[in-house]
Amino acid sequence: MWHLRIVNSEERPVGFVRATSDLALNANLWDLWADAQDPAQPELLLALVQGALTRLRRELPGCSISLSAPPQALEALKRQGFVVDPGGIRAMGLEL
Repeated sequence: MWHLRIVNSEERPVGFVRATSDLALNANLWDLWADAQDPAQPELLLALVQGALTRLRRELPGCSISLSAPPQALEALKRQGFVVDPGGIRAMGLEL
């Protein structure tokens, strides 16, 4: 579907998130990442989440949004209203 990327002043990527959707009821955010070496990592994660949610709300209002995110992103996600394991629902993944 689309992705968002943040680059620094040297044009080096420091943040990324990609979105996919069934274009109806569900959207997924993937590969949420911000450079751990960048002192602004928390702000980068927040900007990526805010930007992705703004676009999804505009393009697919009312859809459910799910994502897999690194622990560093939890604060940014909670600030945007995400709930970790809502109602005890847990996701599982396999890292190859």
